[in-house]
This record gives sequence, structure tokens and C-alpha cells, in this order.
Amino acid sequence: MPSEPSEPRGELDERIHEAIAAEREPMARLTERLVSCPTENPPGRGYLKCLEVLSEELEKLGFRPEVALVPGESTDSDHPRYWLRAELGGEGRPIYFHGHYDVVPAQHPDSQFVPLTGDKVIRGRGTSDMKGGLVAMIYAMKALAELGCPLPGPIVLNAVPDEETGGARGSEALGEAGLLFEPEARGMLTAEPTSGRVWHASRGAITMEVRVRGRAAHVGLQHLGVNAFEATLPLVADLMKLKNQVESRRTALVVEPAAAAHSIMMMGGVSSSGENFNVVPALFRFSLDRRFNPEEDLETEKLALLEILERHRAGGLDVEADIFQLARSANVSDEARLARALDASIREVTGKKARFEMCPGILEIRFYAEAEIPAFAYGPGLLSVSHGAEEFVHRADIATAARVYALTAATAES
Repeated sequence: MPSEPSEPRGELDERIHEAIAAEREPMARLTERLVSCPTENPPGRGYLKCLEVLSEELEKLGFRPEVALVPGESTDSDHPRYWLRAELGGEGRPIYFHGHYDVVPAQHPDSQFVPLTGDKVIRGRGTSDMKGGLVAMIYAMKALAELGCPLPGPIVLNAVPDEETGGARGSEALGEAGLLFEPEARGMLTAEPTSGRVWHASRGAITMEVRVRGRAAHVGLQHLGVNAFEATLPLVADLMKLKNQVESRRTALVVEPAAAAHSIMMMGGVSSSGENFNVVPALFRFSLDRRFNPEEDLETEKLALLEILERHRAGGLDVEADIFQLARSANVSDEARLARALDASIREVTGKKARFEMCPGILEIRFYAEAEIPAFAYGPGLLSVSHGAEEFVHRADIATAARVYALTAATAES
């Protein structure tokens, strides 16, 4: 069970609630400032400016943030990747508040990076996924610092780039360099827009671009060419057979909506062919995105895809594939100590039992879970509006999440 604080849980939450309620407007202003930073990924623009805003705000709140290049990055590159760390407390095993500050490209750049704040919601790109969540984590730390709450271990805030493109130049690189976390950590919370749920599991991913080459020719002399599009069709037919097989599988974990329980293989999210309607296409390319459930194995699923490609290559097809995202699935026990502390905090703050579910996508909890660190996603915002043109977050949900984060960090066992 979660450890008991030095004062009754309800009284501690009430003090946290009062401290966070007093910050309603500053939290909204910081969310606005972060949304105004167009940290679109790809390509990864505006990263340093956003972290300068975060760093400035953290310093005003009494923290000493550090901003650094992600290992392997260079300031000579077009869009170097940076990350930020800030810490509260000193002794004991840390708990990590983990958030990404990159956002998917806007559908309407001229308006989505101009935040609109009303009495109930804040609108703009990144409000839900997940700059509102970052603000909640920061003000949870501020409340605990101001109240002088004894902590079972330090709280470490990691603000990372590139989550929206798989984390290879963000959390993955930081983890490989030994910078993301300490192996003996109490756990990790990330502020993804979970729509009021707790995500304790997530799918893995194998994402690739497949390219088939032919030979261009005038349509009137098509016999001199090799039609890359038409040559791809038998390959796609075999991939469709695999798709039908894997999508018949369902996870045993709870996931909403229930239709999302099926394993996934999607082709053609991005596709292109040829130069003009009257030219035999010399190249056909398409994306393949395989999202597998925790019951499935990454290496097995990757091999199934590569075997089909290799069989067609051996048959004479000029085909190649680049895998640009490999992500393992994650499945963290909802009986872990941090899970119990999080459940107790959600009950105290909202009056409702926590709902533990699998995320239908992939999550950065995987980087911690692979090291056997319990990791969970819980945050303000709705998955249904994230990445959309009308993205928003409820102001009350930012405050609620901040209370949950603060109470959990103060009570989770060391």
C-alpha cells in the first residue's frame, strides 16, 4: 500500500488543493506561453526557445533547471534536440515527472499557435498533448516546495523532445546514455492526455517505409518500362494476408474503446508513385505501421514482415525497406506500489477509483518499464482531441492533475 504521510491524507490534499487553486491564472499563462512556441515535430523547430520559456518559469518558481543537448546532437544541425531537467528534494529514491514538449504539426499554423483561453478551456496546439500536463507537473512541484511537504525521495522533472516521432533523438538517446533515470527509482508518471484514465500498458511499434523500384517510360511505350506501382500489388496482397491474421488477435488487457483491442497493421499512411499520369512510374513507396499488443513479441513480428519482403525480393522484385521506428510494448502491473499510491490519490482528489487501461498507442513508459521501473501515464486532456485542429484542455483538469501528481509524489513508498 502507499505510505502514509506525516499528516492525514485528506488534510495533505486539502493543503495541496488550496496551494494549486491559488495558481489558476499563472498555470493558464504558462500553458499559453508554451503553446505559443511552435515546437512542431517533424522537423523539430523551436525546441530551444520552448525550453528557454520553461527554464525561465522554473527559475521564477524557485527551481534550478538545467538545459542540455541530447547526447549525439550538435548545434551545427538544422534542428538540434535539447532536454530539460529540474529537481525537488534530495535524499532517497527519486520519482520522475516525465513530459515531452514537442507537438505534431499544426493543421492551421496561423491560428493553432495563438492560444485562446476562456473560463473553462484553453485552445491551441499542444494544450492537450501535452503542454498542459507539463504545467500541471511543474505546479505540483511548486505546491510541494511551498508547503514544505516531507518527500520520501526527490522529484525529477524530465522535459524531453521527439516523443511524437518515436523518441530516438529524445528519451531513447537519453536512456542509452544513462541520463534519463536512476535504476532504483520509485517510478515515473507521464502527463499524456489519458481522458481521466491511467495507462499502465501500451503497444509496441514497427514502422517502416517500403520502396519498390521500376523503370520509367512513356505511356505509349510502356513495354520499355517497369511499372513500380503494378509490381507492388502482389507484395501488398501478401502483406494484406498478414494484416488479416494479426488483426484477428486481441489483447486481454482493458482498452477503450473495445474495438481498439485488436492488434494493428496499417499500410499507406504515406504513399506516392510516379511523376505524371502518362509516365510509367519508376518508384512506388508506402509506409507500413505495425502496432502490436503486449502479448506479442517485437522480434517475432518484425521477422514476419521481413520474411515477406525477402520472399518477393528473391522472386525478382526490386524492393527495400527502412525501419525508422522500433518500440517495445509495455505492461506495468496495476498492483505496483506506485500504482496503489496513484489510485489512492485519484480517489482522494476526484472521489473515483482509478481506471487502469492499455493505451491504444505507444508510450514513453516503455523506457522506464524495460528497466523494471513502474511507470504510468495520467494527465489532463482528451486523447480524442489531441493532434486535431480543435485541440483543447480543460483548465480544471490541469489543476486536478497537479493535485494528483503532488499527492502521489508525497505518498508513494520509497
